[in-house]
Amino acid sequence: MENKKLDLNSIIGFVLIGAILIWMLYNSQEQGTEVETVDSKSKTEQIDEISAENENQPIATQESSEEKLADNDSLELARAQSRLGAFGYSATLPSAQNKTTTLENDVLKLVVSNKGGQIVEAKLKKFKTYDSIPVHLIKDNNATFNISFTTNDNRKLNTKDLYFEPSLTENGNALSMKLKVAEDEYLEYYYKLKPNDYMVDFQLRSQGLNDVINQNNEINLDWSLKGYRHAKSISYENRYTEILWEYEGDLEDYTGQGDLEEENDEDITWVAFKQHFFTSVLLTDSPFERGKFISKNLVEDEEIDTVYTKEFAASLPLKLKGGEINESLDWYYGPTDYKVLNDYDRNLDEIVPLGWGIFGWINKYFTIPFYNLLSGFLPAGIAIIFLTISVKLLLSPVQYKQYVSQAKMKVLRPEINELNEKYKDNAMKKQQETMKLYSKAGASPMSGCIPGLMQIPVFYALFHFFPSAFDIRQKSFLWADDLSSYDVIAELPFHIPFYGDHVSLFPILASIAIFIYMTMTTGQNMPQSQPGMPNMKFIMYLSPIFMLVFFNNYASGLSLYYFTSNLITIGIMLVIKNFIIDEDKIHAKIQENKKKPKKKGKFARKFQEMMEEAEKQKNKK
Repeated sequence: MENKKLDLNSIIGFVLIGAILIWMLYNSQEQGTEVETVDSKSKTEQIDEISAENENQPIATQESSEEKLADNDSLELARAQSRLGAFGYSATLPSAQNKTTTLENDVLKLVVSNKGGQIVEAKLKKFKTYDSIPVHLIKDNNATFNISFTTNDNRKLNTKDLYFEPSLTENGNALSMKLKVAEDEYLEYYYKLKPNDYMVDFQLRSQGLNDVINQNNEINLDWSLKGYRHAKSISYENRYTEILWEYEGDLEDYTGQGDLEEENDEDITWVAFKQHFFTSVLLTDSPFERGKFISKNLVEDEEIDTVYTKEFAASLPLKLKGGEINESLDWYYGPTDYKVLNDYDRNLDEIVPLGWGIFGWINKYFTIPFYNLLSGFLPAGIAIIFLTISVKLLLSPVQYKQYVSQAKMKVLRPEINELNEKYKDNAMKKQQETMKLYSKAGASPMSGCIPGLMQIPVFYALFHFFPSAFDIRQKSFLWADDLSSYDVIAELPFHIPFYGDHVSLFPILASIAIFIYMTMTTGQNMPQSQPGMPNMKFIMYLSPIFMLVFFNNYASGLSLYYFTSNLITIGIMLVIKNFIIDEDKIHAKIQENKKKPKKKGKFARKFQEMMEEAEKQKNKK
């Protein structure tokens, strides 16, 4: 080991450090007598920061310096009281400091600050983020709740800057925060937390302020929040992070995924700042007559780690009732869980994006109840597989009809090709003869499409269900740590656009299964490419590629469903083909149908007449 020597630079450095320490000690002794004065000024500085005006108050010149020093605090508070008008009274109370009060139950912890009387921490006790940190919806000044108003002497004030006086009631389950004008005149925030409940009763009311608040100017409730990132995939979580509100009783709207600003002039009953699996909601018993809503995307680059996903803001007007504020509100801080939200009977289940129309009905009345039943006694991954098997069995009669139709078309394919060759120069005649062949054989290309269309609502409903299924959050299965996020079998040292910086196995398996299924169905009945028609082979390859690329960042539970679904479909098709359907019998039956006189329906006769008339007109020309 090299011996260290004390050089000239080190000696100079030590001397300078010693001189600085001596100076600091000497300076602190001189300032010792001033500590009391600094402490008395600290509260005044806070009040000065929130003052809207700058007025000077005279100080008696005959007072001695000691008397001035003793009365300095009260004089500065009086000066602040003058600046704030009647609300300056709250600055003279002992509560005029940055202290907090805690309300909590088994599931939720709320911390309320004296300054602004607002919630400065909302912690969900039973949940963790993807990196095992407790889930906070509010923390470190990411949210603001404010009432802005004008006083009768034209002072514009914001409650977020003023000090409230706290008082715990009902055995510590309720908290009264009062912004006082006098002992019996105040603006009050009243929070009440019930056992094992995410909903907080919130009363917003005033007493004796009808002569203080300007009745002609608007009073606004402003609420803003920056949503914390809670999930592993930034892009996936951000896709389902949005602001929603209900208006006219049962309609909801949202600002979408971009940077948007919208206004709504209808009766608004709740506003939700949704962060995929967790949500903050403000509800009212008396609808707000209008509202302004802002959403801003804070994720500039998904390759870079981020703290926040989106920033939300809502501005809602308050009405004075008899010259006073009296609003019955509620706060919800909890999971975006359909079961929990639906139990409140306030249409909060609409926050969960289950799909519109028939897709939402399928999820509400079949998928969710059935999955809840399965997950009650099965692990999440196994429950998904059993759900998929059940769906496929329910749809198997439809799939059977689809395959029978495909088998008929396969048997007729050689004859159709002959007609195409025979009438290749006469498209009208080719169409007529093809329709005659279908009619005699009792087959139709549409008979294979209709069963396929009947399955689409179920598939689309499940596509909405899995990204919104709170029950699969942080549930593991095989190599997937969290079925609500992507699985990882390999990390990439670089980022591929649209794909990501990792490799997920479930999308790969799902892509292979889809390719095999499409080869078995589309491939065997694929017509020859026609000029101007899309290349069916290209479409057959494109679908698995889309699955492979875009589902790499999706929930692994969704990819597990698609993989299982297509695997079961392949199995059902093999059973139908090898054990149920005999193509030789189908061919023989088609030949028999050709010999029988076919009674045409009214539509078929009309269609044939139109075709024949069109053919005659063509021949005349």
